[in-house]
Amino acid sequence: MTRRRTKTLKVDPLTRVEGEGSLFVKIKDGCLHDVQLKIYEPPRFFEAFLRGRHFSEAPDITARICGICPIAYQMSAVQAVEDALGLAVDGPLRELRRLIYCGEWIESHVLHVYMLHAPDFLGYSDAIRMAQEHGAEVERGLALKKIGNEIVSFLGGREIHPINMRVGGFYRVPTRRELDPLAEKLRWACDAARDMVRFAASLPFPEFEPEYTFVSLRHPAEYPMDQGRLVSNRGLDIAVSDYEAHFEEEHVAHSNALHATYGEHGDYLVGPLARYSLNFERLTPGAQEAAREAGLGPVCRNPFQSIVVRSVETLYACEEALRIIESYEQPSAAFVDATPRAGTGFGCTEAPRGILYHRYQVGADGSILAARIVPPTSQNQKRIEQDLREFLPARLGVPEAELTWQCEQAIRNYDPCISCATHFLKLKVDRI
Repeated sequence: MTRRRTKTLKVDPLTRVEGEGSLFVKIKDGCLHDVQLKIYEPPRFFEAFLRGRHFSEAPDITARICGICPIAYQMSAVQAVEDALGLAVDGPLRELRRLIYCGEWIESHVLHVYMLHAPDFLGYSDAIRMAQEHGAEVERGLALKKIGNEIVSFLGGREIHPINMRVGGFYRVPTRRELDPLAEKLRWACDAARDMVRFAASLPFPEFEPEYTFVSLRHPAEYPMDQGRLVSNRGLDIAVSDYEAHFEEEHVAHSNALHATYGEHGDYLVGPLARYSLNFERLTPGAQEAAREAGLGPVCRNPFQSIVVRSVETLYACEEALRIIESYEQPSAAFVDATPRAGTGFGCTEAPRGILYHRYQVGADGSILAARIVPPTSQNQKRIEQDLREFLPARLGVPEAELTWQCEQAIRNYDPCISCATHFLKLKVDRI
């Protein structure tokens, strides 16, 4: 009689990600049997909180969903409300919105690259230990992140959960002279970001290139950040308002976060790899050159190289922020008046981790009657599990501690924001 062996690998709450979750891996007779990314952080009910509130409150309420990317939530919220009200925000006001989004990309990407993910590649348990031998890199990362925070704080009123953004624009806009000090810092940041790309490209990457279904925004003239149509490498090209006709969310027993699927394609990938691979030619010439020097082509399918792509996007955000400041002309008014009317509006922007979709139904009195928010991590959750199903089979024989480390590293490729998704890592491997 042959005895069947089961092994369960369990990693307790994953450090260096935002939020709480766990991973369960079952190995049966030496073969991978099951993978479940369990997000057990309690549901947060922000969609319910919005119902009955005035549309003007949406940016401040949704900013509380995430302390790392509050601008993304505010931006998608104001876009959806403005769409419902038939309001257009363009010119310098739209440029300022793009500038504050650049600040969020910089601070979020740099935090991920230097503090959360690079230690995995270099064999350190955290950035503090990494700094003992790579002090200059960590110091550069902290200085870069500070500049991103300063942009958000300057335009948003504070670094965390900014308060200056509103439906129609801002409560206050800066003068050109007030922006000049940021321009000087961004000139240094552009050089530092190029060094960041070189550092990320020097890290060791396993060979792993899944056949992803990429989904991102695409703008006719810009690298996607705050506007565009939704596109994929499988033929998708739709207006944001058609999102729910092509994408669905479903409950799964092992997660408090919904799993999103894309039609017949099932799982899909949003975030830096998708943006980059669908919009490479929209990057600035400097960012394109840095990507090529780092060994990237116009498409990148290795999720472990997402750390390089995030660095390229950081350079882009620094160059774009500098362009906006240097061409800035102060608008005559800080916002466009918003008149209440009944309607349904849609908004979608590119959070650092991928597309963030909002839909609001607004009543004639300006109250929010219904809301739907689909964050990037819930869209990526099914794809994270699939990555592990494809990545782990060739590595099941390695010692359990090393296997745990590799699982954590693979999940951190996505920089998951679990608190956003529950409206990681406890790893359990079951070997039979």
